[in-house]
Amino acid sequence: MTYVANFLDPFAKLMGLDGYILTAFLLGLPANEIVLPIILMSYMQKGILVDLENAHEIGQILVQNGWTILTAINVMIFTLLHFPCSTTLLTIKKEAGGWKWVIISFILPTVCGVIICMITTLVWNTICI
Repeated sequence: MTYVANFLDPFAKLMGLDGYILTAFLLGLPANEIVLPIILMSYMQKGILVDLENAHEIGQILVQNGWTILTAINVMIFTLLHFPCSTTLLTIKKEAGGWKWVIISFILPTVCGVIICMITTLVWNTICI
């Protein structure tokens, strides 16, 4: 997973994220609700999903791994605007009867999310520097 995260890191930085966050979104394709646990697991370098009850502890892990307000904003934006989970994509295929709408349903929101995150990062860096 570290190899994939390192590979994606330069692109993720343009979006105000890091390679681990982007990798977690990709690995979260089966179920989007596992993205944050995958991020935490990656940061803690453990081979299991973490079960942290304390929101303060979670916040500390994120801050220790370089999260800023910009990172949190872009994670929220990309969470709202990225590809649907695999179950939704398979339902679209079944209902539409082909792959055309599956591909459109995957690409369109993802491209929008990437662009909006990049714009947010650009604006943030312009204003805060």
